[in-house]
Amino acid sequence: MGALNTVSMESEIADLIVSALDLELAPEDIEPEAPLFGDGLGLDSIDALELSLEIAKRYGVEIKAEDERNEYIFASLRNLAAYVEKHSGK
Repeated sequence: MGALNTVSMESEIADLIVSALDLELAPEDIEPEAPLFGDGLGLDSIDALELSLEIAKRYGVEIKAEDERNEYIFASLRNLAAYVEKHSGK
């Protein structure tokens, strides 16, 4: 059951990434393990801030800019979805 929830959360977070950042790709085109920043999806620190705000609004999960885990949390769609799922109480 946990794996099913994780896939569902990954899908939700992919939708959020595409809509919040107004990306010109389909949510299902975001590879769960691909990097979100740099050579992967190509996001930057402003995008991370936007995502953090949207995640806080939608899931009540705050990701603070100074959190030393951010590099891990935002490393991939899978990491971000797992973090949100773990901390949202969903």
